[in-house]
Amino acid sequence: MAKRYRFDPAGPVTGLFFLVLAGLFLAEGLAEDPVVSVTVLAPVVLIGLGLVGTVRVLTRSRRRNLR
Repeated sequence: MAKRYRFDPAGPVTGLFFLVLAGLFLAEGLAEDPVVSVTVLAPVVLIGLGLVGTVRVLTRSRRRNLR
């Protein structure tokens, strides 16, 4: 019996979050003025990490049979 492929959204969500974060830090480093203030960036990073963690926990069962 062939295994059914189930899409696991945790990888793309995590990758997209870190690419956006890297883009923000790159823009911050290349710009003369602050692009996003630290008082906004810190909570956004923490909330984003919480969402990424939540998606990974909720989709853990999809990764169990990959080994």
